[in-house]
Amino acid sequence: MKILYCGTAAAEGVPAMFCSCPVCNNLRTNYPRLARTRSQVVIDGVISVDFPPEAFSHSLSYGVDLSALRYALITHSHMDHFYAHDFILRGYKYATLAADVLEIYGNAEVAAVFSECTAREMKGEVATHVRVKVVSAYSEFALGEYRILTIPAMHGTKEEALLYYIERGGKGYLHLYDTGNISDEAIAFLGARGARADVVSFDCTFLDAPEVKGTRHMCITTVKDIERRLSAAGVVNSGTRSVITHFSHNSDPTPERIMAIERGYSVTAAYDGMEIKI
Repeated sequence: MKILYCGTAAAEGVPAMFCSCPVCNNLRTNYPRLARTRSQVVIDGVISVDFPPEAFSHSLSYGVDLSALRYALITHSHMDHFYAHDFILRGYKYATLAADVLEIYGNAEVAAVFSECTAREMKGEVATHVRVKVVSAYSEFALGEYRILTIPAMHGTKEEALLYYIERGGKGYLHLYDTGNISDEAIAFLGARGARADVVSFDCTFLDAPEVKGTRHMCITTVKDIERRLSAAGVVNSGTRSVITHFSHNSDPTPERIMAIERGYSVTAAYDGMEIKI
């Protein structure tokens, strides 16, 4: 299984799109090649976990053939994770497709946003090549040779945001983006269904800031707590690779600070274009 981290920033990007704070100005001036775009993970070239506004630029930067995507697993409907407008271009005179149909999986709000964003411009010749399927937490289903488990994220009350476990050929990837802590019930569900993750991607929006109870994102303290509980449930082991990502400019994610957190907490910090094979 090949895991490509196309984008590793929170919604505003790093440096942030409209920001002139000292952190963003420092990053623009001193680290222009280390900018972070909004989050997208592509697995084996056929599954995209989330689909941000930068998906097109990611395809150019990292050689992702978007026409070959067969599945998109969407965590929730926020724009930085689901930019539905682009799907009006998947077919007709706009595109010759390597994969005839792209299946998009997400919650009911994802389906509603897709309908709203494509209503004005979706051509019938394109609509047949994009299908949206509503899924909920605590589900298990197959996508070809992949086994998928869903658990709920803690990311507000307006929709049921989802987290995904993806398995193929005995290798497992657990995607924990845009969530605060994970419930005991969700971790127990993964353990009971035999999830065994070789890589876990953790939202670490707040980096080493103090943990705030009830927040919608994680800091490194939350990451380590979830890591411990996943281990107790048998979902991860000593060989599992913990990857932190989804960074905010508010956390001052300079290379020096990121590397210190990697060393201090035994994690790997993702960067745009990073690839892991398991």
